[in-house]
Amino acid sequence: MTVAGLCLLGCSKSTQPGGDANASADTSTPPAAAAAPASGSQSTNMTTTASGLKYQVLKHGTGTVSPKATDTVKVHYEGKLLDGTVFDSSIARGQPISFSLNQVIPGWTEGLQLMKVGDKFKFVIPANLAYGAQSPSPAIPPNSTLVFEVELLGIQ
Repeated sequence: MTVAGLCLLGCSKSTQPGGDANASADTSTPPAAAAAPASGSQSTNMTTTASGLKYQVLKHGTGTVSPKATDTVKVHYEGKLLDGTVFDSSIARGQPISFSLNQVIPGWTEGLQLMKVGDKFKFVIPANLAYGAQSPSPAIPPNSTLVFEVELLGIQ
């Protein structure tokens, strides 16, 4: 599988400090402080959730339902390091990807639950919500903060 498989599906374990490295993150409900901006508005600043995930609404879609942690979603995305280096992009491949939200990094599981179908968000995911020291790819240095632009195309 391409880097997408490594970058998104390669780590579903918790990387929280002091946590069990083999335990799944509790992502069943996004934090209350992480509510998305009201429909029709577009944020120009980053919002930070209780976990430290930062997000910005780039575009609102027409959807009315957000995915749950147990749902399968279809997305288009581009992942970058803080220096702007692209390490993965479904957009560049020209093919969206589908995956179960409980099988990806905690920052994606939390962040996508804030979205509705058609929304496009920018996420800044700190290392503890990404891969921590256990990077799945040489393209992502250990303990990296990751930046993703994600468009939610559907909930399956």
